[in-house]
Amino acid sequence: MKSHVCNDEISTLWQQFKKQFSLTEKQLHQFQTYCELLQDWNKKINLTAITDSASIIADHFQDSLMVRSYIDFSTISMIADVGTGAGFPGIPLKILYPHLSVVLIEVIQKKINFLHMVTEQLELDNCYVDSLDWRTFLRKTDYPVELFLARASLSVDELLRMFKQSSAYHNAQLIYWASYTFSIPEYAQPLVKKDQPYTVHNKKRRYIFFRAN
Repeated sequence: MKSHVCNDEISTLWQQFKKQFSLTEKQLHQFQTYCELLQDWNKKINLTAITDSASIIADHFQDSLMVRSYIDFSTISMIADVGTGAGFPGIPLKILYPHLSVVLIEVIQKKINFLHMVTEQLELDNCYVDSLDWRTFLRKTDYPVELFLARASLSVDELLRMFKQSSAYHNAQLIYWASYTFSIPEYAQPLVKKDQPYTVHNKKRRYIFFRAN
């Protein structure tokens, strides 16, 4: 989606974004820097189809952060973002909640390079980039992750592998960003703890919360 707005309108959008999520000046600056880095790198490599500031704010940043209305991140120490791509939703959540430790799971090298650069530029501590594919990650790692996030990444059947008893993460929770029309597969329904509709930028979407117990 292209947005043709002037600088004053962009400035207003940033201030509205700051107010919506009660950001400090430092956090706002981090988001603005993140946006600029995303736009700069996207000129060289394909990170995202969404490249204008207004759409990045709405479709990446706001969409990543709206989940805070449905889960108390103050009670969580570590999250993992599966197939994070250019860092969504993991990095926006790390900016909003600096206490979080974050594992960014990504297998594509150009995106891995971008993630390393962004976490360094934004001075995000306890933010780890893991290049293992999902199945290998489940077999070979044991981070103390309490919450997994998946936004436009793997299919539900792949994601639900984390709930196998052999997985170190079978007691963790998973939040899946879904389209409004997404139909939950029958085999996955026993694991659904909440199906929460939400609206961002006039688009209806859903958060689906999975847990084995």
